[in-house]
Amino acid sequence: MYKKGRPYSCLLIDLHLDYFICVPYRSSIHHKNAFFFCGTERSRRTRSGLDYSKMVLVEKAEYLDGANVVVDQDEYNETIRSIRKIAGEALDYLEDYIHHVDGSRPLHPREYMRRYQYSTLPYFHDVMKI
Repeated sequence: MYKKGRPYSCLLIDLHLDYFICVPYRSSIHHKNAFFFCGTERSRRTRSGLDYSKMVLVEKAEYLDGANVVVDQDEYNETIRSIRKIAGEALDYLEDYIHHVDGSRPLHPREYMRRYQYSTLPYFHDVMKI
């Protein structure tokens, strides 16, 4: 993900699925579909965290850039301390979407809109094979 003059740093999650889950670090999140940092310098000024609603699914490892990215040290440390929780929440967010779309566990329309109205997941149906 790239926007001229503005880098996008993502946490790459490999759960041994057929694809990687990339969850972007965001400095200002205005919804609940995220992991929020609570003890970092930036989190004292704004709601920073990892935004599940903007996750990107990547099938081919060659699309991933192996270069190191710059993430605030305190946010990196909190990410490492909470990595299991973050991976679990990201997978739950993804699986709830898949189960809704395939009809096996549909959400109430209001709940679906609240969680997925602005999600990137509809762009990745081919990757999820739904």
